[in-house]
Amino acid sequence: MTTHVQVNPRGGLTLPMSLRKQLGLESGGTVMAEASEGGILLRPAVSYPIEMYTESRVAEFDAEEQKLRRHLSRKRAK
Repeated sequence: MTTHVQVNPRGGLTLPMSLRKQLGLESGGTVMAEASEGGILLRPAVSYPIEMYTESRVAEFDAEEQKLRRHLSRKRAK
């Protein structure tokens, strides 16, 4: 299916509903845009948030894991 899509002043595109339904795209969905030999290739995509931790937050995790190890080793000793 070929269709014309206008680019708005901010660079956004609105995909026709028939195309969104065909590709299973819902409101808030994500697509990958890639420059290809024939033009622009758009593909449905999935994204997952990535958590980044500071050194102090990692130290908190380590401290809690040490507490848990001590607690479990005491329970095993009983």
